[in-house]
Amino acid sequence: TDEIMQQEIRPLVAVDIIEQLHRQFAILSGGRGKDGAPIITFPEFAGFSEIPDDDFLNVVTYLTSIPSLEAASIGFIIIIDRRRDKWSAVKASLTRIAGAFPGNLQLVFVLRPSRFIQRAIADIGIKLYRDDFKMKVPIIMLNSVSDLHGYIDKSQLTRELGGTLEYGHSQWIHHRTAIENFAMTVKTTAQMLQAFGTDLAETELPNDVQCTEELLSSHTDHHSKLKDELKLAVKQGATLLTCIREPVTRSANSKLSPDELENVATVERLLAQLDETEKAFDQFWTKHHLKLEQCLQLRHFEHDFREVKLTLDNLMETQAGFTDVGDSVTRVENLLKEQKHLEEKGQEPLEKAQSLALHGEQLIQNNHYAVDSIRPKCVELRRICDDFTNETKKKYDILGKSLELHKQLDKASQWCEAGIYLLASQAVDKCQSQEGAETALVEIEKFLVTAKEHQLSNPKEFYNQFDMILTPEIKANAQRIVQKLEDVQEMFDKRQVSLKKLAAKQTRPVQPVAPHPESSPKRASPKITRPAAVENLGQFCGAPGKGSPAQNGNHALVYLRIADCNAHIINELIETERVYVEELQSIIEGYASEMDNPNLLHLIPSALQNKKEILFGNLPEIYYFHNRIFLKEIENCIENPELLARCFLKRKEDLQIYEKYCQNKPRSEALWRQCGDSIFFQECQRKLDHKLSLDAYLLKPVQRITKYQLLLKEMLKCSKNSEGTAELEEALATVLDIIKSVNDSMHQIAITGYEGDVSELGKLLMQGSFNVWTDHKKGHNKVKDLARFKPMQRHLFLYTKMLLFCKKREENTDGHEKTASYSFKNSLKMSTVGITENVKGDNKKFEIWYNGREEVYIIQASSVELKNTWISEIRKVLTGQLEACR
Repeated sequence: TDEIMQQEIRPLVAVDIIEQLHRQFAILSGGRGKDGAPIITFPEFAGFSEIPDDDFLNVVTYLTSIPSLEAASIGFIIIIDRRRDKWSAVKASLTRIAGAFPGNLQLVFVLRPSRFIQRAIADIGIKLYRDDFKMKVPIIMLNSVSDLHGYIDKSQLTRELGGTLEYGHSQWIHHRTAIENFAMTVKTTAQMLQAFGTDLAETELPNDVQCTEELLSSHTDHHSKLKDELKLAVKQGATLLTCIREPVTRSANSKLSPDELENVATVERLLAQLDETEKAFDQFWTKHHLKLEQCLQLRHFEHDFREVKLTLDNLMETQAGFTDVGDSVTRVENLLKEQKHLEEKGQEPLEKAQSLALHGEQLIQNNHYAVDSIRPKCVELRRICDDFTNETKKKYDILGKSLELHKQLDKASQWCEAGIYLLASQAVDKCQSQEGAETALVEIEKFLVTAKEHQLSNPKEFYNQFDMILTPEIKANAQRIVQKLEDVQEMFDKRQVSLKKLAAKQTRPVQPVAPHPESSPKRASPKITRPAAVENLGQFCGAPGKGSPAQNGNHALVYLRIADCNAHIINELIETERVYVEELQSIIEGYASEMDNPNLLHLIPSALQNKKEILFGNLPEIYYFHNRIFLKEIENCIENPELLARCFLKRKEDLQIYEKYCQNKPRSEALWRQCGDSIFFQECQRKLDHKLSLDAYLLKPVQRITKYQLLLKEMLKCSKNSEGTAELEEALATVLDIIKSVNDSMHQIAITGYEGDVSELGKLLMQGSFNVWTDHKKGHNKVKDLARFKPMQRHLFLYTKMLLFCKKREENTDGHEKTASYSFKNSLKMSTVGITENVKGDNKKFEIWYNGREEVYIIQASSVELKNTWISEIRKVLTGQLEACR
């Protein structure tokens, strides 16, 4: 291809001077001298002197350009036939050739005029004017063609010169134009192929199936057309080659002249170049076509992936909505049926996902160019399938436990009902005799033997077995049944006491027992030993202790022992703290440290370069504090749970590090949305064998700080009215204050448009949204009237030095959840404000006035409690300022 494209373009081709060539005043017959020099013949031509110089020069230049460089370098032999002409024609011919011949000359033969007088003049003239011709080669004057045969073999001369060389001028012109036309066709075809190849190389691969199919079809059609052009060019060359060789084909005695042999060589060379061009183009097309087909495979795969992923996500969302564990045996059985239906519904999309993942693996094995895009999607599909399968199994386990629990509760309830029926069925009159009393006692003792069989299990075993499904509703149901068990047991105890007295033939009147527990006496029963299962379950469920008033006439349940409760909470706190520390360590070592790994640098996207601190914030600082300090301190509380509150109080300042982390969280999330799907994070997740991606782990610190307050609340419930309660309340208040501070700071960093530095406004005390009416005395009446009736939605930030009024704005960020920002509108210095608690009888409104009521702001809270909280904080600020002035 390069040889064709870089071939020197000749200034003339036969078609350009076709008329001049047809005049035949000069011909290249194809004959050669003894040393191979090309022969150019100037036949007799009546108007030779009248030929324009440009026409003469073009024809001679064209004829000298045809022989090979090797033949042309030997030098041309010129034969001038002027046998029928005059000396003047000879002289004119020599003069024109000497002045305009563009090639190297070896010899010049002149067939002098045959008439005697002209021959004599020619002899004299050649002697006189030889030097005037300025030819550096010999000029040989010949009397006849026989003299010419002494210099040139007859086989190299045409019949006009007495030779045997076959030459047809029209055929020669036809062959020349055909060869040159074929050369142009080869060149044009090569240029078309090169242009198409360049176009293919610069084509961007589409991002959807339809465009890819259209591009593949378009390129294939174009390729087919070019292949047809190639076939036509090859056919043209083959036909031309046949025409040139036709004399040899027609007669075995014929031989091609050297020029004709050169023509054959030229056509063969062009055909060879055309063949090489076609092979190179086919090789390039094969690669490009494969890439287009692979691109189409990829787009189909991505399209199927999106459809399957959407179906699976909807399936997972539906599954996630199955949070109900049931409140009865019937309800749990229905939930199990629904779960079974969901599992069956998920089989088809799961099979599609597995099949698509397998297809993706096959693409990878077939050396697809987009391996880095296909492999993560295969991993994602299998992960979702595994998650759905595992979650389904987990749901079945939970519902199975729930079914077992409710069956146990139902058995206990049925046992109570059977006991009440037994007591009610014992006739009072029959029990008055000793025999009747003993019979009734035996019946009661036999029934009480079945208590262990039908009542609930041991509390520790019960906790381990049903902890995951003990919702408040189920606990309440369990308490109700435990209360019922207690009441029935008390009724049996009282009946046994009465019957034993009758059986002993005591004369004291028998106190009859009511047949239903609802009519049992309200006073406390004698101290008796109850079944351990009943008492222990009552402790576990957190029922009130003995002696406290029971609602709806129910008797009180005993307290869960404080020590056991605290130990349980401490153990949970320590175990979750250890897991938390391990998770932080895995994030730092498995992600943050890997960003400095030189072997993975090429996987890190450019948008993530030098932004490790933004993505992870002060996570290393949080890990250091919990690993080196806080975990060890709470581990020391295993034997002394009462010391836990002091840990939180002691580390109040240290826990402020969460505020910095949460303030950075929006920047971290924005960076994650930009880079979260990169190969780097997928590779790190694979090495760590994490089921969840990094963004889920980056939420752990936010979740952890809220977990502390839940655990402290549980411990406070267990330890109520006992020693250490005050310290626990103070520790809980500390954690809640930190959470509030973190929450407030998250809102504070979203303030926009405030020209000052919010850090100079003092501590942020409160923040929240209100309806606000304004009244400016200096304003226009219409503005004031409008202000009274139309409230503005404003978000207030209360600092020790300033009160800011902002407008809350919510914006979608890259298709994710809405994020709030607060556009600054106005500010009031706290040193110049006053406050009125109630406005026009509305207990949700209060009034803030500024500069001696020059500006008045009526503020409406969403509740009375919120209004009172704000008024209390504002009064504290104003009181503090007053004391400072004093």
